Amino acid sequence: MTEVRGNTRAAYEQIRQAIVEGRYPPGRRLIEQRIAEEFELSRTPVRESLRMLEAEGLVHSEPNRGAVVRSVSVEEVADIYALRALLESFAAELAASRATDEDLARIDEGIALFAAAIEPSARGTLERVRALSEANRRVHGAIIDAARHDQLGQLLARTVEVPLVFQAFRQFDRSELERSHLFHRLIRDAVASGEGARAARLMSEHVLQGRDVLVAHIRAHPQGAEQLFTPPTP
Repeated sequence: MTEVRGNTRAAYEQIRQAIVEGRYPPGRRLIEQRIAEEFELSRTPVRESLRMLEAEGLVHSEPNRGAVVRSVSVEEVADIYALRALLESFAAELAASRATDEDLARIDEGIALFAAAIEPSARGTLERVRALSEANRRVHGAIIDAARHDQLGQLLARTVEVPLVFQAFRQFDRSELERSHLFHRLIRDAVASGEGARAARLMSEHVLQGRDVLVAHIRAHPQGAEQLFTPPTP
C-alpha cells in the first residue's frame, strides 16, 4: 500500500509539473498508457493522479476523449486573477494583525529567493522561471499562512491557477520582475507594521499586475491563451 501511494504521488508530481511548465499544453489528451510509459510507472497511479488533478482543476474529462489539460480563455484569466486579488488582499489584511516573527522570517526567505532568481546569469531560462515561481509561491504562501484562516487558505488553493502564475513569469521582463520584488517588500513591511488596509491594497495591485501582463500577451498573439504554454527553453 505504501508503494502504491508513493507511485501515485510521484506520478501526480510529474504530471502536474508537465502541465504547469507547458510540456502538456491546454487541450492535450492525457493518455494513461503513454504517460505511464513516459514516467516508467503502471497505469494505476497515473489514473489516480489524473483524478487528483481533475479535482484540483488542472484537468477535465471530455466525452470520447478522456482526461484533457484544461484550457483557459482571456476572460477566464481575468476572472481568475480578479478573484485571486480579492482573496489574497484579504489574506494580507488578516496577516497584518496575526503574523508572528516566524511568519515574517518565512516571508523574508521567499523574498530573498525571489531577488536571487531575478538575476539571469546564474540559471538557464527554464531553471530561472522555476526558481521565480517557487520563490513567489513561498512569499504568497507565507502571507496566506500568516492570515490564520483555514477556509481562506483552502479557497486560495483552488483559485490560484498555478500554470498561469508560472507562465506569467515567462512573460515578465526585468523591470516587471523588479516591480514584483518591490511589491513583495512593500507588502511585507505593511504586514510587519500592522497596516492591514495598506497591505490589502498593495497585494491587490500586485496580483492585478500579473493579470495585466498575461492578458496583454494573450491579446497580442493570434494563438490566444494557448500561446502562453509553449514550453520554455530548457
